[in-house]
Parts: sequence; C-alpha cells; structure tokens
Amino acid sequence: MEDWKVTYRLLTHCKHFFHRRSTPIFHYSIPFCTSGCRYHFNQSPELEKPYIGNYQQEFQTFKHPLVSLGMNQWNICRSQYRCFASQATIIQRRPDFSTISSEDLSYFKNLLGERGVVQDAETLDAVNTDWMRKYKGSSKLMLQPRTAEEVSQVLKYCNSRGLAVVPQGGNTGLVGGSVPAFDEVIVSMSHMNKIISFDKVSGILVCEAGCILENLIAFLDNQGFVMPLDLGAKGSCQIGGNVSTNAGGLRLLRYGSLHGSVLGLEVVLANGTVLDMLGTLRKDNTGYDLKHLFIGSEGSLGIVTKVSILTPPKLSSVNVCFLACKDYASCLKLLLEAKWKLGEILSAFEFLDHDAMDLVLKHLEGVRNPFPSSMQNFYVLIETTGSSESYDREKLDAFLLHSMENDLISDGVVAQDITQASSCWHIREGIPEALMKAGGVYKYDLSIPVEKMYDLVEEMRVRLDASAKVVAYGHLGDGNLHLNISTPQYDDNILSEIEPFVYEWTSKHKGSISAEHGLGLMKANKIHYTKSTETVQLMATIKKLLDPNGILNPYKVLPPSLFTKS
Repeated sequence: MEDWKVTYRLLTHCKHFFHRRSTPIFHYSIPFCTSGCRYHFNQSPELEKPYIGNYQQEFQTFKHPLVSLGMNQWNICRSQYRCFASQATIIQRRPDFSTISSEDLSYFKNLLGERGVVQDAETLDAVNTDWMRKYKGSSKLMLQPRTAEEVSQVLKYCNSRGLAVVPQGGNTGLVGGSVPAFDEVIVSMSHMNKIISFDKVSGILVCEAGCILENLIAFLDNQGFVMPLDLGAKGSCQIGGNVSTNAGGLRLLRYGSLHGSVLGLEVVLANGTVLDMLGTLRKDNTGYDLKHLFIGSEGSLGIVTKVSILTPPKLSSVNVCFLACKDYASCLKLLLEAKWKLGEILSAFEFLDHDAMDLVLKHLEGVRNPFPSSMQNFYVLIETTGSSESYDREKLDAFLLHSMENDLISDGVVAQDITQASSCWHIREGIPEALMKAGGVYKYDLSIPVEKMYDLVEEMRVRLDASAKVVAYGHLGDGNLHLNISTPQYDDNILSEIEPFVYEWTSKHKGSISAEHGLGLMKANKIHYTKSTETVQLMATIKKLLDPNGILNPYKVLPPSLFTKS
C-alpha cells in the first residue's frame, strides 16, 4: 500500500475559468460556420466559405450574449434549399408549410401578450443558431408560452395554419435539432421553469420543462438529493430538452438512462391535445407506457411541458481519481477491475487519449497536467459515490494498488478535496471547449462495443494522416465514444474522407451512429446505418399518426423523404 501512496500526486487548483456550455453567454462568443453550399430560390448556388473566429478577439469584442458575431448575413428568408455540413444533408423546404402573416402575429399576441411574441432581430439571430454555429435557421418569430394550455393553443393554431414549429430549450444540442432548418416558428420553453413538487420520501421531483438542469441540481442538493443526470451543458440546458433528446451524461453508468429515471410526462401533441402522463408511481403496468415514445423523440412527436423524475439521495462519500494507462487494452482491463472491485460505489468511468489531453493543455487557460513529467497515452477518470467514507476509500485504495501491481496503470492522482476533484473533472469536461478554440471540428457521438471502440480512432488517423487531428474521449463505462476530427478550418475534402466511412464502420461493427446527442438535422438521413428499413418505416408511421401534418420539428430525426407529399 505504501508503494501506491508514494505515487499519489495532489492536484493544485487553478483559478476558475469558463466551462464549455455551462455559462449561458459563453457559446455566443465563438463563431463558427461550416463549409458547404448556400442555396437561394431562383438563384445559382454559391459557395459558403467557413468563418473561423479568433477566440480571444471575439470574446473581447462581443460581450452581449445576443450581439451578432459578424458572420456573413444569410438571405435565408428566400432559401428553399439548405446544405448542412454533411455532403448528403441537402434538404428542401416543404412547400405545403405556410409563412407567418400579420393575422398570425395578432393571434399570438392576443394569446401570449406582447412579451410572449419575440421578433427582435438580435434575439432571433441567437436562437436561430446552434451552439457550434454549424446550423442556422431563418425564423422570424419566437413564442414564449408560460403554461401547457398556451402551448396547446399555439400548436392547435399552427397545425390548422400549416405553420411548422421547432421546440427549443437551452439550445445546447450538437446535431442541429433545436434550431430551425428554414423559417419554422420557435417555441421556447424557457418561461415554463417552475418546480411543482418534491417528495422527500420517494425522491420524486415534478417540474416544468423549462427548468435549467443546474437549477434543479442546486435545488435537490439543498434537499439532500441529486439529479440522475449531469452534463457539461447543465448551466444552459433544460430538463425538457434533456428528456426530448434522452441525454446521457457523465453518470449514466451509475443511474442509467432517462428511460429509467423519468416516471411521467405531460406532452402537448401537434393538434393541441394535452397528454397527461405525469405519473409519480414507480410501478404502473396499465397498458402501453407511452411516455417512452417521447423520450428521445427530439420534439418531433410532441412538446414536453412537464416532467416527473426519480432522484437518488445525495451520498456523503465521493472520491475522484485521475489515472494514466499505457494502452487502450489496459483501459479495458481497468474498467473490468473497477466493476468487480468497486462494484456498487462506481459512479463514473471516463477516458481520453493523448491527443485530447494535449488539446486541453494547449487551449484551456489554467489547466495543468496531472503528470507533469511526461504525457501519457491514455487517461481514465474514475468517480466513486457511497455512504461510508472509510469503507469507500478502503475499496478504492485496494483497487488502485491491485491495478498498479498488475501494470494496468502507470501513474495516478487521487483528489483530496472538492477543489482537486473539480480540477480532475474540468480536464474531461473541458475537451469540447478546447476543440472549439482549436478551429473547425467534426463531431461524432457513437456507441460501439468497447473492445472495438478505439479501432475506429486508429483507422481514422491512418485515413486522414496529417490533414487533421483525431481526438477521442468519452464514457468508456457505457461504450460511448466521442470521436472528434479537429482541423484549422472546415474542409469538404476532409469531410469526404470522414463520411460516410465513420457511419459505415460503426454499422459494420453493430454500433449506433448516435449514442446520446440524437439525430437532429445532422443524422436524419443516416438513421439507416443503425436501424432497419422496417423499423424506420414504423417510426414514420408513428410520426404520421401523432403529427399528420408534420409541423413538429420537421426535417429532423427521420429522413425528410419519408414525408414528402405528392
């Protein structure tokens, strides 16, 4: 044991700095636009040149969260075709959708009041653009209902008028699912942010869909409970969006997916029908459990307005360690050992490779290498959560000693307080921010059998050679790889080397092309790589049943060709 203790290094805490999407105004300060073509109605297509902003310069210049970031202005109100990032993702605006009229505006103002109808250009510019500045719509109207009844009236009217709608929460998605493709009406859930009830005996929380995840975490912390969901975007993302995308997060290994945690939902359908499925029972075996249709449907079947979720008690003992491994095989063996020896207290098992660490050290101010003497090949972050500090630490020490004696880890640090634990987590959670600062980035969120996961990374490096940096990290405990291709700027030649290879490889190895980010615009036409034709057709049938006019989040999740009207 003494041999292992000699190898403990204590992380020194550095000053606080911005944390990817957890600061609401931060993502408006990093302008990015993908390469591709821009299409205009009755005009020839023109090449869309990427805009890669200098982070420091932009951050100093644009301080207001809703200020335009100087991107080329898009004449989108006339756009009938749009190309998004992937060469295959070219969509056409459905001609049967209506456009906003003065009569529509009058109706919405009478229903929601002047404050609930937003037409301000700067505000609309922000909500039309996704966090990565990769997808940009042209909506001229954002509505801000405050009750489920108002959402019902909005959708009932839009359905009768043929006005397409995009539900929007915190707009922190990564696949273009929360912004318009064209001129769809944005229905913001931000004003529906009340906590309705909390039962300390059962741990069941009922709240409105617009509650920010970090606010729910803080509320539950005061009650002695925790959210079963924790994301880097928690400072901006909303629980309704989390449910609608079936967000995974950092502790899925411990608490499972939202399909298990969510007990009930209130959902408004396209025709205005309010489905009250807001149960608070752990067991209810009466008929079809319809809430699961809406968890992960990305707002394409209905708008989630309320959520009932089971929350676990907050446990007093939390340990975090940051370990170095010589190769990926050692990471896998370490995962197996952690499951056996840490068992019930294991709450997170994250990994990142050499290139991910290098990127964080170069682009995030204040981050220090836990192992300053040398860079390692792989890094693993392990968190344990339990009720007995001495018991948990004894188990962790025994696990670490065994792992070192069996050459599974080459070095390691164990956080001695919450500050050092936060420093460990910031390395892992800061990777997306570092990638954005480095330039253009092509992001892929994949589920792959863990023994094959890093094979894709290595093959991608051979395929791209020196033209781009391939960065890998993710939730190793649940087989989720975040594959990122970092380039100085977006380049269609590089993209053609990545796609469709990345999807074909994933499909060949029985993986999923979307582990937790959803499909959105980016992957709607790629769903066949993971789901069979029959399965996709059944999904389309369900969509047509619940939303026959197709107004809810059109062009997303499923191939738009399935809904083309003759």
